[in-house]
Amino acid sequence: MEGEDEASDKEGSFSKASIPKRIAIVVAGASINIIFAIVVYFILISTSGTFISNEINEVVDGYAAEEIGLQQGDKIIKINDEEIKSKYDLDNVMDKNNGEEINLKVDRNGEVLDFGVKPTEVKSKITGIYLDEDAKIITMDKNSPAEKSGIENNDVILKINGEDVNNSRDKAIEILNKEEQNVGSEDNNIGNDENKVIEFVLKRGNAEVTVKLIPDTISTYYLGVNMKQAEDTLINRCINGAIETKQFVFSIFDNLKQLFTGNVGIDQMMGPVGISEVVAKTNGFREFFEMMALISLSLGVTNLLPIPALDGGKILILLIEAVRRKPLKQETEINIQLLGFAILIGIFLIVTYNDILRIF
Repeated sequence: MEGEDEASDKEGSFSKASIPKRIAIVVAGASINIIFAIVVYFILISTSGTFISNEINEVVDGYAAEEIGLQQGDKIIKINDEEIKSKYDLDNVMDKNNGEEINLKVDRNGEVLDFGVKPTEVKSKITGIYLDEDAKIITMDKNSPAEKSGIENNDVILKINGEDVNNSRDKAIEILNKEEQNVGSEDNNIGNDENKVIEFVLKRGNAEVTVKLIPDTISTYYLGVNMKQAEDTLINRCINGAIETKQFVFSIFDNLKQLFTGNVGIDQMMGPVGISEVVAKTNGFREFFEMMALISLSLGVTNLLPIPALDGGKILILLIEAVRRKPLKQETEINIQLLGFAILIGIFLIVTYNDILRIF
């Protein structure tokens, strides 16, 4: 666009437009990526099935829900004055609760009942390791037992406590979860509930390395209910699509937060080489379009970060211009953009190098 990269006095050029209009133009590019991702993901989710409702399908023995007398068919409508419409809402409230006593409002056959209950604590052990499908370590939680023990990204797990993993993430998780239920853990977050040392035999380059670690204990709190799937209607499918899409979008911001707070390192980022490998492994059109939506959303959000050479950096410069009531010198703006571009190229090279190491 004329006047975007250098000043132009031509009528209708970018530099002659007002600051709000210029910001809107810059935002529009990244917004297309975000909107495209939201639409694609919403369609995928809303056509794949309905959501889990707020109606109790089963009360689990030995948990808090059984102790206070919750029953099959009860609908949990509020927890601590927060409205509950689905299992997603229930999980969100429970995650924030930290084991404190909660107030439940339950609809039982049209009658609203109040319950005060302290959720049941479940302890589990975690190592902080995340694997790809071939049992290669792709990342680790910051300051986790795995990181502290000397395990490294790109190590391949050969054996756990003497048992062969057979290049399978599922087998590795099965071995570690043998003697525990580990309720609520991530599918690829390894945990073990035995109070003992875990021994890993790892392939690191051409060498075999043995590492021992003691898992961390974490507490998770549960009400002890399984919820019923909602009726399969167009409205419920759309509601499910909206809920899941909202969660999908906010997960990107959570990932960025972890990156800027140091919980995720640059060695855990993935660039074009790594992304191409993941896309090549997608199974069917659904997984492919899910990955496409994720990439599009990531590009859109990242492009709005206030970093020179990105659209977000351009917006920041325009805001500075609005505060100063005059533009920066063109030479200064160019130097800022070049600095940002150099930083991005540096990050790109590091990320690509790590991608290559992960693949080979």
